[in-house]
Formats: sequence, structure tokens, C-alpha cells
Amino acid sequence: MFHDKKIVAVIPARAGSKGIPNKNIVDVNGNPLIVYTINAALESRYIDRIYVSTDSIEIADVCRAHGVEVERLRPQHLATDEAKTIDVLKYTLHSLQSQNEIYDYVVLLQPTQPLRSCVHIDEAISLIAAHEDASIISVSEVEDHPLFMRKINESGKLESLLQTSSTVRRQDLPIYYKVNGAIYINKVSDIVTQDISLNDNKIPYVMDKKYDLDVDTLADLEKLRWLLK
Repeated sequence: MFHDKKIVAVIPARAGSKGIPNKNIVDVNGNPLIVYTINAALESRYIDRIYVSTDSIEIADVCRAHGVEVERLRPQHLATDEAKTIDVLKYTLHSLQSQNEIYDYVVLLQPTQPLRSCVHIDEAISLIAAHEDASIISVSEVEDHPLFMRKINESGKLESLLQTSSTVRRQDLPIYYKVNGAIYINKVSDIVTQDISLNDNKIPYVMDKKYDLDVDTLADLEKLRWLLK
């Protein structure tokens, strides 16, 4: 609980994964990948309840073995490649409300961002104190500046992404951030009653980019194993 606000963390973990088979429970230095996110949530000072949304009995068993109960499996229509995370959140929160479990805020924690810690989670939650009605999202400074990025138009010519001159000293470049997918915080009432785009949450929680690793490929997985050593 934070400032008398009840907080539920939702960890989405479906079984299907094309790049890395069984990605959410693949072994990473002795632990299933999802366990790094479970441990961060368990160590949070402010999270009142952890809910893992999964369609997999195997994933559910792993979660139970590491201290998080999984009461029911996600329906199959929310476990396809086309299923949206926001719909999973809506379903989960409605299910909790039907059991008379009422929360003020939901924290979405994707298991593919395992370097995010309980400190990051609690620092992000603490932003609620100043932005009670706002939506919060974790971001990291970009590696490659968008001022030097181009797209090829229909005529085969390069076009700048930013409509400004790229003749500028690097030390004078404005800082740009990317959504890193590690932490999303929203009011439960907003999720269940509105059409929300999580990536458009407004209040930034800035994380050092050294903690930004989204495990999507085998190369990402090997990098994670190396970093955790």
C-alpha cells in the first residue's frame, strides 16, 4: 500500500513465444526468466498483491514454487499472438473485482524486462504522491539519437524523422527517451472504464539505460546471462 492506495501488480506470461521457446520460464543462470520479475515484485514495499496472468499450467507451477499463487488460467482468446496486453489487464482486474478484491492502482510488470528491481518499482510507485491521477511509464535515454535517423520515402530518398537541422554539436542535442516496457502504472478505474494506450502513459519514470534489456531474441538472452554473472 502507498499513501492508503491499494496496489496490485500484474505479470503477463503467456506460453507462446516464437523467438525463444517457453521464453518466460527459460533457464537464466539457475532461475526461470519470470522469477526475476516475481522476486522484484515480492520485494516491493508497496505492492499488496501479485497476480500472474498465464495460459500455461507449467508457468503457473513455476510461479507457485516461487511464492506467487496462480488461481486460474487466462482464457485462450487472450493468449494468442493478436491478444493485447490492455485486454489482459481489463480481464484480470474485472476478475479481481468479481472476487471483491478492489485496488486503486495496477502496476504492469513484463517478465521480459528482468533487470528492473524492487527499487525501480517503488520509485515509480512513489510518483503517485505528486501525480495521483496520472499514468506512469518507465523510460530510458535512447542510444541512437533520432536526429540522425532517416526513413526512405516512396521516391527512394531519405527523409529525416525530426524536422530540424542535424548540424548540431552532440553536446547540444536534446535528450530523447524511449518506452522501455519495464513498468506501467495506471489507476484501476481508468483501465476498466476507458480505452487506454499503455505506451502513451504521461508521467515518466526515468531508468538508467543499463537496466534496459528487453529479452526478445536468443542474443538478448545470452546478454542477460552474461550481465547477471
